[in-house]
Amino acid sequence: MTPSERFLSWSPDWSIPRLESRLLILSAAFLFIYALTLSLSPAARLRDWSAPLLWSHWLGYAAWLLSFLILHLRLSRRLENRDPYLLPIAGTLVGWGLLTIWRVAPVFGARQTIWLALAVVLTLLLLRLPRDLGYLRQYKYLWLTGGLILTALTLILGTNPTGFGPRLWLGCCGVYFQPSEPLKLLLVIYLAAYLADRQLLVPRLLPLLAPTLLLIGLAIGLMLAQRDLGTASIFLILFVTVIYFATGRHRFLLVGAGILILAGAAGYLLYDVIRIRVDAWINPWADPIGRSYQIVQSLLAVAAGGMLGRGPGLGSPTFVPVQHSDFIFASIAEETGLVGTIALLVLLAGFTVRGLRVALNAPGKFRRYLAVGLVVYIGAQSILIIGGNLRLLPLTGVTLPFVSYGGSSLFTSMLALLFLIKISAVEGQEPAPVLSPRQVQVVGALLLAGLAALAVVNGWWAFYRGPDLLLRTDNPRRALSDLYVQRGAILDREGVLLAESEGRPGEYRRSYLIPEIGSVIGYVHPLYGQAGIEDAQDAYLRGLEGTLPMDIWWNHILYGQPPEGLDVRQTLDAELQELINRRLAGRSGALIMVNSSSGEIFGLSSQPSFDPNTLEDDWEMLIERDDAPFLNRASQGQYPAGAALGPLLFAAAIEQSVLPTYSPDAATGCKAGESAANWPEAIRAGCEGAIEILRLALGPAEEFSLYTSLGFYEAPRLRMPAASTPILGQSELSDITLVSPLQMSLAMAALNSEGVKPAPRIATSIKSAEGVWSSLAPLDVDREAFNQETASDVLGLLALPELPIWETVALASTADGDPITWYLAGTGPSRQGTPLTLVLVLEEDDPQSALEIGREVLLHALQ
Repeated sequence: MTPSERFLSWSPDWSIPRLESRLLILSAAFLFIYALTLSLSPAARLRDWSAPLLWSHWLGYAAWLLSFLILHLRLSRRLENRDPYLLPIAGTLVGWGLLTIWRVAPVFGARQTIWLALAVVLTLLLLRLPRDLGYLRQYKYLWLTGGLILTALTLILGTNPTGFGPRLWLGCCGVYFQPSEPLKLLLVIYLAAYLADRQLLVPRLLPLLAPTLLLIGLAIGLMLAQRDLGTASIFLILFVTVIYFATGRHRFLLVGAGILILAGAAGYLLYDVIRIRVDAWINPWADPIGRSYQIVQSLLAVAAGGMLGRGPGLGSPTFVPVQHSDFIFASIAEETGLVGTIALLVLLAGFTVRGLRVALNAPGKFRRYLAVGLVVYIGAQSILIIGGNLRLLPLTGVTLPFVSYGGSSLFTSMLALLFLIKISAVEGQEPAPVLSPRQVQVVGALLLAGLAALAVVNGWWAFYRGPDLLLRTDNPRRALSDLYVQRGAILDREGVLLAESEGRPGEYRRSYLIPEIGSVIGYVHPLYGQAGIEDAQDAYLRGLEGTLPMDIWWNHILYGQPPEGLDVRQTLDAELQELINRRLAGRSGALIMVNSSSGEIFGLSSQPSFDPNTLEDDWEMLIERDDAPFLNRASQGQYPAGAALGPLLFAAAIEQSVLPTYSPDAATGCKAGESAANWPEAIRAGCEGAIEILRLALGPAEEFSLYTSLGFYEAPRLRMPAASTPILGQSELSDITLVSPLQMSLAMAALNSEGVKPAPRIATSIKSAEGVWSSLAPLDVDREAFNQETASDVLGLLALPELPIWETVALASTADGDPITWYLAGTGPSRQGTPLTLVLVLEEDDPQSALEIGREVLLHALQ
């Protein structure tokens, strides 16, 4: 036969041992690649091939490979006619979980490796027992009673390996056993054997179920006494499902669902642990760093994984509590993404389908009921714990079968696997009669629908909600990446460094060169999140904007990290900042200076402030202070405008031709008791009488329109955190009008720029990876506030004869009666060059100091 003929006539050998071996080879190849990626992950994270690699998890891989090779060989000799899919599916889940445990908690990975070896030894020993499982059926009462006694002993001798929490384990000295895990298996065995033996003898339902209800009630009561409500839920689900499968009565499913809901409601009222978990499930965002910390961090891990994940070893799943056990699904989601979690759910679905197929073809009712119970145990418990990780269901605290850390859980899962394989390998016997295939279809549909719902919800958190979740300040992954990836520098308009990252990959530390403007520049910290310009311009500083999408994707695939950040140039002037900081030292207030034409912010200071370089040492002290050092008063502070509105109302009255004839009443309430003989003097002196007259002349509608056109009711749009004033109705304009110094400076700038209110700017350009600077467009547009003639007239009237500037000093009071001093100034109409506007606010009654500080800073800038 020629080679071509042999090729055409070839057909694969799909015998059971060969098919199982090929599937196991695929599983071993997948886990080998996974383990290799884990080994190389430190080099990828540090982007340095000389970095020490990880090798310890290869011990786990070797143990897994040897264990499942031996199992495959022994099964091939003893159970040739078995289902060929069950062992490869379970093996993949066990190996995946084992490598994940080694990745997130190497100590527990070593322990799980030992547990795996012991579980395989036990499986091999039980493999030698009769394949009909008669010993399980014959001693059903003994098995269940023994399990209940062991579980009851935890009420007296129970402990918790962690040293706190429910005492659900027996043991000491590092070796612990959780009786409630095998009790699930023993419960299934008992139910299957009891129903198979008694169903024909006791045709009436209530007498048939009475002894079973007693024992099930005892088991659930033990779980409630231990407050192990997840296991109690599993018990109830197993009981209802097996009874339904044996009787074919659909109402059992409805009754079981109702009991589960009522039990949950009662538990919510009686047990604090259930109340906390349900509250965290309903609204985890109410207390994200307290009671809801686990679920919030789990969702953040899923969001961080996205489609393809960060890569094995490149994520940060250790931020999720109990990441090796209860939240191992979240660990897998972060590092393998939606693709990985869908694959895991497909494996569980495959196990469910093959297990139900085994049940359908099982000879004898006992083995059929047993197979169904085992499949429901694996499937339902998987849905409960994964649903808790994804906030589809409240957290239950059970383990993910085959995957999570825990010797008791692994033993139970491996025994369930062995029994299913044994049931599938019975030859020469006809399947037991079935009431209706509909029972299998209903059970399978419910389990598969649950797994499908998990896939949909996982996609929801990974994609639809993922981008928003990753921007949360309580997401430490963003700041952690700054330790490994160079974050962009923040520079002033002349290229002077304001903030930079120093060190090497894995040890980068942010340094702030002008710490006095901490409330403006902000901070980036792995524990405390981000604030200020660091937060507002984070996308550029982290390289997620301004970088080619292909470069971002490539860095994500190779390193699980963003690309190197981009330097961002600000409009601030470092020299001017030093003067402002020095003059405001020891005071509470803010100063802002803008280019009236371009909207560029030359100077910006908020006092009191904090030093971002010592944030970790000072944090507790800073958050207890009453003077709000974290608040950027210049852009986020809200102050009563009071008589500081004078220049704007004066301009509006001139433009609307409603300016009244000046009267002595306008000269009342002036700052420092000054007198005024005309409108310009009254405006410069901040006379309250002048303000009231101008407001009456304009009327509420025109005044409201003026404030709207000046942007008082919207937050200025720029790459820095900013606040806005709540919108007041026209009838409320007589109340205090709150504005930020930034809003006031942009409104006053309109007088200096021919009536046009400029779009504010704080960031002007970014430096690409190639070293080329690119301009950043402002986020807003210029808007006309006054006509050019009005603006020129007002500047001429307010200009000082002895200095090339105009100015206003005014007082205001907060709702609590605290005094506020405003100083507003700008370049005069005869001044050539860059037009400037300055706004200063002091949280005290000190017009003279405001006048001195404001004039010094403005005249220095003019020079």
